[in-house]
Amino acid sequence: MSINEKLKQEWTVIQKKISDTFADGELMDVDSIVYLIGVQELGKGYQKFKKDEKIALMHIAVCRLLEPFGYYKFDYFDEDGWPHYNLLENLPFLKGGEQTVLLKQAIVNYFSEKEF
Repeated sequence: MSINEKLKQEWTVIQKKISDTFADGELMDVDSIVYLIGVQELGKGYQKFKKDEKIALMHIAVCRLLEPFGYYKFDYFDEDGWPHYNLLENLPFLKGGEQTVLLKQAIVNYFSEKEF
C-alpha cells in the first residue's frame, strides 16, 4: 500500500469518527476539523467565538498541527489563556492540493497522538 493510499484510509476513518461525534454524521471538511482542534487546544470548551477569535483558533490549530514537522514551537499562554507559537521555519511553497495533504497528515497524526 502506498503512502497516499494509507493516508487516504486513515483520513477517512478520522474524518468519519470526528463527523459522527461532532456533526451528527454530516461529513466535516478539513477547515471544520482544524477549527475543532483550535477549540481543543485553547482548552476552554465550547462557547461562542467572534470572527477574529475563530480565525485565531484556526491559527492555533495550524501551529499545533505543524509543530511536529518543525515549523512551529509552542512559546507561552497569554494572560487570557490563549497559546502562542513561534515560527521556526517558513513553510515551503505548496499548491492547494499539497497543503491539504499536509494538513490531513498532520490531523491524522494529531488524533493518533491523542488516541482518538
